Amino acid sequence: MPSQYTDATYGDRIAGIYDEWYADRFTDDTTAAVAFLRTLAGPGPVLELGVGTGRVALPLAETGLEVHGIDASEAMVARLREKPGGEAIQVRMDTFADFSLGRSFPLVYVVFNTFFALLSQDEQVSCFQAVARHLTPDGAFLMQAFVPDVSRFDAQNQRTSVDSVGVDQVVLETSIHDPVAQRTDAQHVVISDRSVRLYPVRIRYAYVPELDLMARLAGLRLRERWGGWNREPFPAKTWTHVSVWVRVD
Repeated sequence: MPSQYTDATYGDRIAGIYDEWYADRFTDDTTAAVAFLRTLAGPGPVLELGVGTGRVALPLAETGLEVHGIDASEAMVARLREKPGGEAIQVRMDTFADFSLGRSFPLVYVVFNTFFALLSQDEQVSCFQAVARHLTPDGAFLMQAFVPDVSRFDAQNQRTSVDSVGVDQVVLETSIHDPVAQRTDAQHVVISDRSVRLYPVRIRYAYVPELDLMARLAGLRLRERWGGWNREPFPAKTWTHVSVWVRVD
């Protein structure tokens, strides 16, 4: 297994269990996300950044929209292709730090903190700029992400927590935090009576005002922000936000 962390590492490692871990757990989130996105999409088409196994893209396509995606992980997209309707999702295998698809979309969206998979501020700004180039004049860019809470880490900027304990398996999360780079390097560790499996994930988080500044640099402005898909007031106790930016012009 390669030791170097790349754009595809997270997806390639976790693809085999991603749906097992998250599909049922986020059923209500998925339903609410699709309903919200559908109100912004118009006639489509729409573009998802980090489309993965299609948790959101597939039910959104079932509403009649043409859905496109970008993803760096062949393993995740292979899982998407195995599902009913998966072959209809047009996917570009690439990083979404910068891209050129040769068409415009009334909606580009990125959910479940996936934007933070871009590991530098430069890449994140570049992504905003690429999105702006791909929006129709009345198009929107939507992001669902967590609100950073550095109090989760101890005085040494570390954190270890127990996700679950079963008869034959323990799932842990351990991470280190760089508050200057706004980076966390984490491992989901699955210890069973048969093996130890590691699922690494690295992110570069961004504060909400920082995201708004990135949007301004790309020629976008904030139109609305909510604490969740059901339009809860922001900030919310869940420490999440759903933000929608549109073109300044």
